[in-house]
Amino acid sequence: MEEQKLEQTFKRAVLNHGGLALKLITPGYAGIPDRLAILPGGRVAFVEMKRPGGKPRPLQVKRHEQLRQLGCDVAVIDSNERLGAWLAERWLL
Repeated sequence: MEEQKLEQTFKRAVLNHGGLALKLITPGYAGIPDRLAILPGGRVAFVEMKRPGGKPRPLQVKRHEQLRQLGCDVAVIDSNERLGAWLAERWLL
């Protein structure tokens, strides 16, 4: 499954659970995750979408760690299976 299709599946899943899956564009600040998931109850997570087997670039890893140090939830999703596990771990299933 290519990254774009996985991103569409992610967006649909979050929307179906009453949340928002916002596309993040941060000019001048590279490495920020692709999506911001906002769910009922104020639950928020940054989500990096990758093609199957894809790994974050070094700058992305650095940004993910910075966000985690600030107390943010950050996930990397590269498959439908990982998406399902993320949903179950975090909030939705």
